[in-house]
Amino acid sequence: MSAALQLPAIWGASSSQPTWLGNGRSQEERKHGARAQGTAPAAEPVISLGFYRRHSEKLLRRYLYASMQIGRAPSVLGDPVSRGWASSRPIRTFEDAVIFVLDVESCLNRLNSLDRQMLSRIVLQEYTQAEAATLLGMSVRTISSKFPLALDRLTERLLEAGLLVLPH
Repeated sequence: MSAALQLPAIWGASSSQPTWLGNGRSQEERKHGARAQGTAPAAEPVISLGFYRRHSEKLLRRYLYASMQIGRAPSVLGDPVSRGWASSRPIRTFEDAVIFVLDVESCLNRLNSLDRQMLSRIVLQEYTQAEAATLLGMSVRTISSKFPLALDRLTERLLEAGLLVLPH
């Protein structure tokens, strides 16, 4: 018997995606802007977009609910079937719901079709990643690696549109 200590394997991943700073500009934009002005960039905490994936998912579910309330099937679904769950946050008026739905749709339309299909299947229709992989004709491993990146790209669009706000 060996008395060697067995440690668990720790896997990590890093992406080259821009991280957002508190003022809505990416870290790269701040560096380039500071160089152009000739000043050193201010030290601000770096905020990863991965933290906001759940917020983006909840906002998509709210979008599904609001679009059904105004009598319109979400354009990202493409099918009349909707298995999504909606948040309980109320929208005050009908006009607010229409504006919200149109704003989210414009953010979704700026994504590529694969991202929209993955978000539609997994978040709005609540399929598992394995079921979505079968429906999209891809492997589960591909879906599990591309889905978080699609959520990050959506989060960027939502931040740019002002629909998702970073805390100060």
